[in-house]
Amino acid sequence: MHAIVPGTWLSCVHPRETQDPYGGVTIDQMAALKIGQDTPLPSLEVRTESSGGGGSCDRAYGCSYSGTIAFRTPSTPLPMENNPRTLFQRLFGRGDTPEERKALGDQYDSILDMVQSDAATMQRQLGTRDRVVLGDYLESVREVERRVQKMEKQDLSKLQLPQVPLGIPDQFPQEQMLMFDMIALSFQANLTRIATMMMAAEVSNMTYNFIGVPDAFHPVSHHQGDATKIAKLVKIQTFHSQQVAKFLKRLQDTPDGDGSLLDHSMVVYGSNMSNSNAHNQYPLPTSVLGGACGKLKTGQHLQCAEHTPLANLWLTLMNRSGIEVDKIGDSTGQFAEI
Repeated sequence: MHAIVPGTWLSCVHPRETQDPYGGVTIDQMAALKIGQDTPLPSLEVRTESSGGGGSCDRAYGCSYSGTIAFRTPSTPLPMENNPRTLFQRLFGRGDTPEERKALGDQYDSILDMVQSDAATMQRQLGTRDRVVLGDYLESVREVERRVQKMEKQDLSKLQLPQVPLGIPDQFPQEQMLMFDMIALSFQANLTRIATMMMAAEVSNMTYNFIGVPDAFHPVSHHQGDATKIAKLVKIQTFHSQQVAKFLKRLQDTPDGDGSLLDHSMVVYGSNMSNSNAHNQYPLPTSVLGGACGKLKTGQHLQCAEHTPLANLWLTLMNRSGIEVDKIGDSTGQFAEI
């Protein structure tokens, strides 16, 4: 079922049948709550297509689960940024040069100070209900201020930043790698420790002429056993895997303490749909990559017992990350093998 596949992958919780979102907290946000508060951005949510075509909404579940893989709470799906320019400005500040970014940052500090002062004066004049609303607003302002203060303490002088993107590149491969590069830079600068990326939209109409597949992704995925379509689908999926490999190589080539960023990262590559032609969710081949600071046993291929819950892997990875969790979704235990 396309409508709920992305938003349930990292929670393994089947959502309620309602047009309003109500599923489960995803593991990236569990991690953000525990280890993401010391960085300017507790987490980063990125995608490389703005939306899918028809069928990414459902009359029973609505549209909340098809456009994101991150849920902060059961009822709070997080938007995923698909514009490289907007992402750059979010990470490194607005402006096209370091000087412009500093000037705009100083201006932003002044605005925050003014908002805090005006709000404090206003709060004394409001009734109980309005004070609650204003209090919620001030919490949001304080979170922005926290991020700005964290950002100001980051030393970005050693980073080799790309030119500020003008917008979304015309070529899909360049857009994907630009997003991957900025995730790598955000790790390198310790702007965030947690990132999720949706490499293709659910019900994607993206065509892949650049690898000899002029067809749209979604129609090809419904191959109906046709050998020609299957061959095209293999090409598309191979391309995506190669893009991930380039990202991993970048992490491997980036020094970080006594190793590399890859040595100190845990990267998961997978999907919550198995056979796209059949719309099923079993089995779900999943790759876990990176050294994870020595917390994982790597270099192995595991064949799990039939119908082992994917949530068992998420539970294992959370606990290996130092985030103690008793249960995730339909988990039944942890993997001793990793």
